[in-house]
Amino acid sequence: MTIKDFIERAGYYLNLMPDKEDEQAIIAQITEGVSFKGANLWVLIFAIFIASLGLNVNSTAVIIGAMLISPLMGPIVGMGLAVGTNDLDLLKRAGKNFGVATLISVLTATVYFLITPLSEAQSELLARTSPTLYDVLIAFCGGAAGIIALCTRGKGNVIPGVAIATALMPPLCTAGFGLATGHLLYFLGAFYLFFINTVFIALATYCGVRLLHFQKHEYQLSERAVKGRRILMSIVVVTMLPAAYMTFRIVQQSIFESNVRKFVKTELTQRGTQIISNTVDKDSMRLRVVAVGREISSLTQAEAQSRMKEYGLGDYTLRIIQGTQSDSVLALSHQVTSLTTSRDAEQKQLMQLSAENAHLSQQLYEYKQHEALAVEIRPELASLFPQVSKIALQRVVEVNRDSSDTHHYVAAIIESDGKKPLSKEETKKLRDWLQTRIKADSLVLIKRELSGETRTRLLMRTTGRNDPGLHRHLHRDGQSAAVERLLHRSGHGA
Repeated sequence: MTIKDFIERAGYYLNLMPDKEDEQAIIAQITEGVSFKGANLWVLIFAIFIASLGLNVNSTAVIIGAMLISPLMGPIVGMGLAVGTNDLDLLKRAGKNFGVATLISVLTATVYFLITPLSEAQSELLARTSPTLYDVLIAFCGGAAGIIALCTRGKGNVIPGVAIATALMPPLCTAGFGLATGHLLYFLGAFYLFFINTVFIALATYCGVRLLHFQKHEYQLSERAVKGRRILMSIVVVTMLPAAYMTFRIVQQSIFESNVRKFVKTELTQRGTQIISNTVDKDSMRLRVVAVGREISSLTQAEAQSRMKEYGLGDYTLRIIQGTQSDSVLALSHQVTSLTTSRDAEQKQLMQLSAENAHLSQQLYEYKQHEALAVEIRPELASLFPQVSKIALQRVVEVNRDSSDTHHYVAAIIESDGKKPLSKEETKKLRDWLQTRIKADSLVLIKRELSGETRTRLLMRTTGRNDPGLHRHLHRDGQSAAVERLLHRSGHGA
């Protein structure tokens, strides 16, 4: 088979003209869908509400349903047909109705997102804020399929599929969300996506109309038609440029991430070692790899560093976290993963962790402060009260067996050298000095005597209130001995 025969055979199978419907019937059908008033307008408003609800609750099925009932394709296809057939009146009418439909759609979505109690930006909504060149291709291919289905017999289920693929409704609803919540970037990104879909569906319609040889309306001045086509092409090019740039950045990032994965798999994978994660810090130009199991040797790390240039990572420094470091990083990674399941959960858990950390810090301070105080007052104690050879300070919690009352105080256990015991006045003076020095609201002074067997005598307690019953309770011999033993075990001697 020659090339000519192949071209003729391909032309036979790809020829659309035998399936073309009556041209005037096609134009009448498309023209009828251009108008937005009455039923069409109400269907559009309810479709916007449905799509907004779907985006709000992150329901893909609801969003698809809204796209199926939306009549927005009508004026867009009408503009493409008008440019393809040089019908200036149809172009003006389609453009006017398109503007009205767009304005009403954005206003309806804005009103919904102003009154809804759910203000969180879900994934379905965020997906409509960063258009790329792929959205351009989807819109063009969807528009091409749509115009071919409209112009030929046996349409089948092509039109519903085109409505879903081109997704005109969700970007308009996302633009309304951006206006309602004050997120200007959401509005601009979503409206740009809608503009891309509009331009390239219209362009695909224009190409389909020309491919099917629709009869043109002749202007009195042919230059007018040429000027119109130039304006259309200019709009197409200007629309493509930002999307092409975004796509370039996305592809570039994808290639970089692929190179990182390939580098880690090829250069750092070894038997007995599992790579848990790899992260790239572009600010410090560092590639961090977390590994567990058999440690990666320094020689292997040096060789991997020398080969990073082969993977397009020549400007980055390799850092491998392994051993005990990796255990800590892995635990932290698990915590971070659990915290990022949702924004609300993350905020709540971070606040909880902060509160727990503050509580633990306070407990540690309360536990250690009296140990430090005992060491700190030792020189002053030796100067003011030379009879005291040892002192222990401890914060104590006292609970009552018959009630839920608890009492907090500082216990000071002292031991004299045995040569000259403290008198009653010196004991009171020591008690008052200790309470002032360690800034305790309540203080119990326990004196340990050096006799044949260990005995305690609870001498005095100061509180902010007069509690004779509590004093009598603390002066009972058996209970005071038990308290002394407990305090002695937990005390910190100076």
